[in-house]
Amino acid sequence: MINRRDHGQDPSTARRSIDPKAWSEAGVPLLRAPRDFVRELHQRHLPQPGTTVVAVLDARHQLVASASFATRQHLTDGWQHRNAILAHLRQVIPHDLRLATPVRTAVLLRCRDGSPEWVPQDGAWMWALRDAAELHGLRCGSYITLTPAGWHSLGDGRRGRNPHSGSWADGPLHTVTELPPRHERKPARQTGRVSPVAAVTALRPAASH
Repeated sequence: MINRRDHGQDPSTARRSIDPKAWSEAGVPLLRAPRDFVRELHQRHLPQPGTTVVAVLDARHQLVASASFATRQHLTDGWQHRNAILAHLRQVIPHDLRLATPVRTAVLLRCRDGSPEWVPQDGAWMWALRDAAELHGLRCGSYITLTPAGWHSLGDGRRGRNPHSGSWADGPLHTVTELPPRHERKPARQTGRVSPVAAVTALRPAASH
């Protein structure tokens, strides 16, 4: 069973983490075309190891917004990761908290070095995704790693060799903010140590509910 809230726990504990078995049993909705989805996110953000990309899909599983950012890599507690994800969700798309049932889905892609299989850092990011999605009125979607071996959707086993964690070198690094035309937004206040080359994209204006 996934632990829902641990506000009273010591931040140094590993309870704000989800293991692969609990993730598989949580009923996370599967991506319809994970290979195409990963390629699209990679083309938009060209993530390097240490970069996280959060994306939002609409009810038709179409990508409507995404943001990439960097945080400290070796944390195994999901609290700070949750705050970073939530801050970037708030920057690129309105919340859906007024809906009785979530319609849109949050997905996370984590580019890192090391094994393509689950590691404790992944457990912290899984918890962070699940909690941030809930706090923004979204469904919790897939968690994907991008390593030297390729991409891997943890929990459902789907994977591929390309793109991989070194594929960012094949194209120019995105270092600017891209927002919908005629909409000017001030950058959201950052949480944690965020890379100055973080890229944010909002694919089209999203109506608030």
